[in-house]
Amino acid sequence: MSLDPRSVTVSEYPEWLRAVSTGFLMPFKESEEEIAVRLAHTDLARTQGVFDGGRCVATFRSFAQDLTVVGGATVRADAISAVTVTATHRRRGLLSRMMAADLAAAKERGDVVASLIAAEYPIYGRYGFGPATWTTEWEIDVPRTGLDPRRPVPSQEDGGRIDLVDGAEVRKTGPELHERLAARQHGVISRDARWWERSTGVGVPEHENWTEPFYAVYRSADGQVDGLMAYRADTNWGDAKQPLNKATVTWMTAVTPAAERALWQFVCSIDWITTVRTGYRATDDLLPLLLPDPRAARIVTRADWLWLRVLDVPRALEARTYGTAGSLVLDVRDGTGLTAGRFLLEASPAGASCAPTTRSADLVLDVRELASLYLGDESAVRLVALGSVEEGRPGAAASADALFRAGRRAWCPDIF
Repeated sequence: MSLDPRSVTVSEYPEWLRAVSTGFLMPFKESEEEIAVRLAHTDLARTQGVFDGGRCVATFRSFAQDLTVVGGATVRADAISAVTVTATHRRRGLLSRMMAADLAAAKERGDVVASLIAAEYPIYGRYGFGPATWTTEWEIDVPRTGLDPRRPVPSQEDGGRIDLVDGAEVRKTGPELHERLAARQHGVISRDARWWERSTGVGVPEHENWTEPFYAVYRSADGQVDGLMAYRADTNWGDAKQPLNKATVTWMTAVTPAAERALWQFVCSIDWITTVRTGYRATDDLLPLLLPDPRAARIVTRADWLWLRVLDVPRALEARTYGTAGSLVLDVRDGTGLTAGRFLLEASPAGASCAPTTRSADLVLDVRELASLYLGDESAVRLVALGSVEEGRPGAAASADALFRAGRRAWCPDIF
């Protein structure tokens, strides 16, 4: 029987979901009602499966996403998720064929990049993806921070305030706050209404054992919502009747340093909380240095996060801004032929133009290295040292870094 990827039908969707659960080593517990809810939010035209008899043995889906690039503009991304191949059917090219079909369709649609969160590092480089953002998680030893638990949070000089709110308030104020974050932070991706519903318990399948978090909102002196935090806490007490409770931050959005400082100080000031787990944050997050003793924040996770695959080199490079004025000729290699070519980038802090050229190359690089450079989070000089990028002109890598690097590191707050 032919093992060809194809679009999944409505009747096949439950079996496809089962295969996704199998691929991610999770039990399949979806009820008919829950499957119907998922189906309502799934574009089957962008949902691929491979079937062996009546059993689904490979899965793949994509959906529309907006990605903020350096300078605050957004580009349309082909967001890829639910990628699995059952262990019984590996090494048959199933993923390669699903990926090829999806990227070709994305290119035809006019998507500028493709995006994904890589479960395993070695898989996606061969398809032209490169890590474009990284993430860090800290664990804070609250008694060591040096914070005064008696001091008001926010400080009286700040003029803002923190309130606990419910999920309905988060669904009301969160989307606008996220849009403000996306306008200033490259690497941020769009969130639809379904994200806010699931993040506040609406429509979450019963088997996921949803536990309502606490929601804290920071309002500035003029009453504007500048920050939101969701966190959960355990109830662990030591043998000597001393509290050893941990607060785990599910997500936190802050668009001003004042909001960021106040929310972190707030969660560290809660009675009985002795440890705070921050959740995934930007690698250059302000957090450690917001504490009187930054060593109280111990790094527990540092890893690659959002991976990108450039589908349209001129549109991608023209969408972002640059650190200085200059020009660069990029010879982009792409084994699939989707983006290969030599391009002249004329860039400045105000914008850029990019077009095919026959001029000699300043840098020769694979499309996956271009993806890592795109949001300014990687160094061309470092990639040359690694042998991943070749200089056609001495000093070209340093020139590229001056153009591409940004003042803050790229950050994607979400997983998908």
